Amino acid sequence: LHMGKTMKEDLTVVVKYIKQLYPAEFNVFSTYAELYHNYFASQAKKNAESHLEDKDVYLLLSWVHNIYPKDMRKDHVLAEELEKVKLGSLLPSSLSQELEKKYLDSEEATIKNSLSKCLDKEIQRWKEDKEPEKLNGHFQSELLAIFVIQSIYSGQKRAKDISGAVGEELSHRLSKELPAFLKSYKDAFEDFKEKSKKHRYYKPILIANINNCWNFRDYTEKNMAEKDGNKASILSTLSDIENSGFDVLLQQLFVQLKPIYKKFTENKWDSSNEIMNEIIKTTSKHISDFRTLKDPFYHAIVEKIHARLVKEYIVRLLKRKVSLKTPGQQQNLAQNISKNAADLEAFCTSNGSQATWLNLALPKLAEIIRLQDLGAIKIEVATLATTYPDIRKRHLEAFLYIKANLSRGELKSILGYLADSTASMLPGAPLFSNINVS
Repeated sequence: LHMGKTMKEDLTVVVKYIKQLYPAEFNVFSTYAELYHNYFASQAKKNAESHLEDKDVYLLLSWVHNIYPKDMRKDHVLAEELEKVKLGSLLPSSLSQELEKKYLDSEEATIKNSLSKCLDKEIQRWKEDKEPEKLNGHFQSELLAIFVIQSIYSGQKRAKDISGAVGEELSHRLSKELPAFLKSYKDAFEDFKEKSKKHRYYKPILIANINNCWNFRDYTEKNMAEKDGNKASILSTLSDIENSGFDVLLQQLFVQLKPIYKKFTENKWDSSNEIMNEIIKTTSKHISDFRTLKDPFYHAIVEKIHARLVKEYIVRLLKRKVSLKTPGQQQNLAQNISKNAADLEAFCTSNGSQATWLNLALPKLAEIIRLQDLGAIKIEVATLATTYPDIRKRHLEAFLYIKANLSRGELKSILGYLADSTASMLPGAPLFSNINVS
């Protein structure tokens, strides 16, 4: 700093006051500039060849690439004169490259180490007998994502401040750090999930970790190019953590719902409204716990519940437990299914489900049961297959068991509307392909 300040001030005096005292052919400014530069360069070289701490390496590289060529040599008083002198760099390129490598190796190792320590601290926090903090009603551990993202971003910025090339090289090296960190985070999360089921705050900690994914997801979506292979890897790991957490959070609910759903076929669908009310009541108790999830995750888990409720209902309809011979009986069942479907839709929608694609499944199945005209049934089946392309003949055949007044020929004719092969273009969120027909 002293040398730089002295050189800048002295050369300014030469330009303003001394240069004009000499004949032009003396090139007085060039003489001064070269002498100052050579001395400065020799000191820089001497420093570069000695043992330097990491912060000194950074400072020296900043002088070589940034401060000396940009702040000093582009000074408004000196720039025009210095342009004629062609002084070159403070360090030989081989020495400069050696320093850059030393800096990059050190910075990469420091960031890796700090991310590892950060994860260790987070794991330690999970083991404490403490409820995670809440922000705006959501459990979370905000500091984890902030620290990790900040560490990577700050490292990239510091390197970029030296030079664009050094910044690019460090960014390239660090590009695999976030995917690697998140894989370690996922492993630690899985370990906690399996081994800490008796932890007093087990579910709040799971929810906090799902919520943590949001900041990583948001950062990745906004800052990484689509063609960057690491982006897909990061988003995939985050989805794994989120879905793994959802599975545990929903486990108890789905276990409780199973025997309630069995009642539909055990009671021949006679008290289906009461059974549906019981399903809604049971589900409602669990949903209130999920309000501590951030909004995107809350909507995602409610949609998973919505899909499961519809799917389990369809499973009971395909069990071949009820066979109705008269149109009147079929009409009654269709009304019950329509009422159950409406109650289910109202409940899920009021709790934030945006999975509107599920809402047509049960009403369409009810309509197929209600209809008696063969042509009308075929049209309804074709519409159902268009809406849910993953429905197969085995599903429809099991379902049509309910309509005991169909002849073998009529049944064959209706089934002909569906392809046997698995559709190559399944919907983004399949419904029937998740249902096995026994």
